[in-house]
Amino acid sequence: MAQEATIRGLGVGVDDDGPDTPVVLLAVGGRVVPIFISPDQAQSIGHALRGEPFKRPLTHDLFVDMVAEFGGAIDRVRIDDLVDGTFLAKIDAEQYTDGERREATFDARPSDAIAVALRVDCPIVVDDDIVERAGRSPDGFEVRQEPDAEPERDRRED
Repeated sequence: MAQEATIRGLGVGVDDDGPDTPVVLLAVGGRVVPIFISPDQAQSIGHALRGEPFKRPLTHDLFVDMVAEFGGAIDRVRIDDLVDGTFLAKIDAEQYTDGERREATFDARPSDAIAVALRVDCPIVVDDDIVERAGRSPDGFEVRQEPDAEPERDRRED
């Protein structure tokens, strides 16, 4: 079984790569699942959360536009496995050709799947086993809203 998740926050944490590692926090069934991501992925997710498009399309915007142009739609994303500390995800899509529905599933990094889900407003679901193994109490996380407090990084838009 799987449960629908919401984004609780985007911030920094400490992992094997050191302090200040970007992390996306998924709220699932009263638990929080932290997924460490790259700075680029954090920037893309952050822009989608704030509804701030770039002047030029980011990779996730391009992907969504291409799927739509080919008559497809993203139905949902799934965080469906955890192997050796690495989360795995799938993007479930569909395409209609000549009145026939065709389903497709694509392997994805969770950060890419989440960035896509935010752009098309589709459900993010997390497998119950993942919530059991990686979920934490929400009390263990400090979530602050700080407008315009994005970490300094290269912000080139092309």
